[in-house]
Amino acid sequence: RVSSLGAYAIGLILLAGLIVGVAGNVRLGVYAVGGFVVALGSFWVVARMIIAAIARLRGGAGFGWRQGLASLTRHASSSAVQIVALAIGLMAMLLLTVIRAELLDAWQKSVPADAPNRFVINIQPDQRDAVADMLRDNGIEAELLPMVRARLVRIGGKEVSPASYPEDERAQRLIEREFNLSWRSDLPTGNSLTAGRWFAPGDAGQGLASVEEGLAKTLGIQLGDELVFMIAGVEKRVRTSNFRKLAWDSMRVNFFVLTPPGVIDDAPASYITSFHLPAEQGDAASELVRRFPGLTMIDVGAILRQLQAVIGQVAGAVQFVFVFALLAGGIVLYSALLTSFDERRYELAVMRALGAQRTQLRQAMLVELGVIGSVAGLMAAIGAMLLGRIVGQQAFQLELSFGLWLPALSGIGGGLLAVIIGWLAVRQLIATPPLLALRNGA
Repeated sequence: RVSSLGAYAIGLILLAGLIVGVAGNVRLGVYAVGGFVVALGSFWVVARMIIAAIARLRGGAGFGWRQGLASLTRHASSSAVQIVALAIGLMAMLLLTVIRAELLDAWQKSVPADAPNRFVINIQPDQRDAVADMLRDNGIEAELLPMVRARLVRIGGKEVSPASYPEDERAQRLIEREFNLSWRSDLPTGNSLTAGRWFAPGDAGQGLASVEEGLAKTLGIQLGDELVFMIAGVEKRVRTSNFRKLAWDSMRVNFFVLTPPGVIDDAPASYITSFHLPAEQGDAASELVRRFPGLTMIDVGAILRQLQAVIGQVAGAVQFVFVFALLAGGIVLYSALLTSFDERRYELAVMRALGAQRTQLRQAMLVELGVIGSVAGLMAAIGAMLLGRIVGQQAFQLELSFGLWLPALSGIGGGLLAVIIGWLAVRQLIATPPLLALRNGA
C-alpha cells in the first residue's frame, strides 16, 4: 500500500509538472494544477456523499433500478474511485473544449466592435500634421501621441538590472528592454487611478511620473520613488506620483509611464497612433504607407486572427494529450470492475438462483454503470465551470457564463461512456451459468 501511494504521488507530481510546462505560464499552470488537486479531493468527498444518498432512492422502483443502486452502495469505495477517475478525465476534456471556446468568445465580446485594428508607429515630428490631415480626410479619428524611448536605470536611488530580479523573468525582460514614455495633461481614456493623484495644471514641467500598477508591482516601485531614465545618453529624473490601471484589451495606445508636459518634451521623440479602419477603407491604409514609406503600420486584426488560429492548433494538440486522461479514467473503471469480477459473478449467480432473469440482471448492471458515468459527468461539468470561471477572472480578467446545457450534456455523455466501457468488462458475467459461479464462489 505504501509503495502504491508513492507511485500515485510521483505520478501526480509528474502530471503537475506537465500541466505547468504545457501552460507556458507559471501562474496559469499553478491555477490549473491547483484546480485539479482541489477537484480530486472534492470529487472523492462528493462521490461518497452521493453514493450514500443514492442508497435511500432504491424503494418504489423496478428490480433493475433497485439492484443497480444496491450494487453501487455495496461497492461504495470502488464506485467512488471510478467516479473520480472518469470525472477528472471528463473535466480535462471540457476545459480544453467548451471552456476554451467560452474564454475566446468572452474575450472577443470584451473588445468593442469599433476597437482600433491598426497601429502606426515611427511617425516623425515633421510628418505629424500631414499624417493627421490625411487620416482626417478619410474620416478616421486618430490621436497622434508622442513616444520617447528610455531605459530605466535606477529606482529609489538603487541601480537596477536583470540581476536585481533573479527570480522574476518578467521583471528581467522589462529591465533589459527600453520603455516607451509619453507625456500628457489629461488622464487617458481607459485608464483609471488606483493610487496617488493625477497631474494638476500646475504640475507642467515638474518631474512627476504616472506608472502602470502592474509594472510598479513587478519592479517594486512605490509611490514617491525617484525613477531615473536614460534617454539618448541623458538622465531624466522623475518622482512617482500615481499608479494607473490600464484597459489593455481596449486596443488603444497605452504607456507604462507618463509625465506631465514639459518634462521629457526636449528628448528625441516619434509619434504613434491607433485607429479603427473598416474593411471597405483598406485602400486608405495602403495610400498612407505609399505616401509616407517610413511609417510602420501594424494590422492588429490580422495578428489576432493568426493568434486565434495558433491557439486553436495548440489547444488541439493539448486536447489530444488529455484524451489519454479520459482514457485513463476509462481504464480505471474497466480495471475496477475486473478486480471485483469474482465477487460480482457470485452475487449475480445467487440472484439467478433466487429466480432473477438475465434481462433484470442486465438492467441492474446498466443502471449501476449509468449512474456512475452520469454522476462523474455532472461533477466534471461543475468542476470545469468553476475552474474556468476562476481562470477567466484571475488570469484574463474575463467573466464567463455557462448554460445548464453543459452539465446536462456532460452527464448524459458520461453515462453513455461508462455504460460502453463497463459493459465491455462485465458482459460475460450474465452469461456465466449460476451453478458454475456458485461452485467457484464456494
